[in-house]
Parts: sequence; structure tokens; C-alpha cells
Amino acid sequence: MTIMSRFAARMLFLPIWMVALAILIKGYVDSGDGFSAGVIAALAISLHYVTFGVAATERLWVVRNAGNFAGIGLLIAASVAFVPVLFGNPIMTHWPPADQSAIHIGTLEIISAFAFDIGVFLLVLGFCVGVIDLVAHVSARRSE
Repeated sequence: MTIMSRFAARMLFLPIWMVALAILIKGYVDSGDGFSAGVIAALAISLHYVTFGVAATERLWVVRNAGNFAGIGLLIAASVAFVPVLFGNPIMTHWPPADQSAIHIGTLEIISAFAFDIGVFLLVLGFCVGVIDLVAHVSARRSE
């Protein structure tokens, strides 16, 4: 790869992650969600694979822990979905109920839908990065 493509990949990596996190945070208020944010963040990893190769990308913390992210995300999303059943409520009943106010951090409302989106984000990110890593290894073996 050229110096220009490496420079562009380095300069775009963090802004792509910032866009993904912005979509994650605003996902339950505006259009967007944890799924879209996870795919966008995985695209940053994919750009890194294409530009720097398998060996350099494997050193990234996100790539090394992709399986953990997927497992933690599944646990969070399933917990948010099924914990209300333990209290006699229907599946996916969100907290707080409509008649109660939510916890605020600035303008951000902390509700169970946000926790569900975080779980979906981690699940999609871990799965996509894992698949990209698998394809990159197969491709690297074939090119040798």
C-alpha cells in the first residue's frame, strides 16, 4: 500500500469510530441504533485490514477481543430482553415505564433501550470483526 493510503486509513480510523458511537448514543432518539453503529465500527477495522494487512491489524485491541465483545454483547442484550420476565412483565419491557422519568446525563437519557443498543453494538462489532478476521486469514494463506 502507498504512504497516502496508510495516512488516510490512520486519519479516518478514529472519526469512523466517533460516528459509530454518535449513532449508538442517538440511536434510540433519532434514526440509527446499535446494529448500525456496530457495522460502521467494523468497517473501520476492515479498512485497517485492507491498508495495513493481517499482522498489523491483529495487534489492535478490538480485534484481539472480538469474541469477548460478541459474548458480552449477547449477554447484555439477552438480559435486557428477558429480565422483565422474571418480574412478571412481558419480554422487552423497558425501564423506566412511560409514567416515570429517566435518569439523565446531560441530554442523554439512560433507559433500558440504550443498554439493549449497547449489547447489540458489541454483538455486531464482535461478530463482524471475527468474520473479517477469519476471511483475512484465509486470504493471507491463499496468497502465500
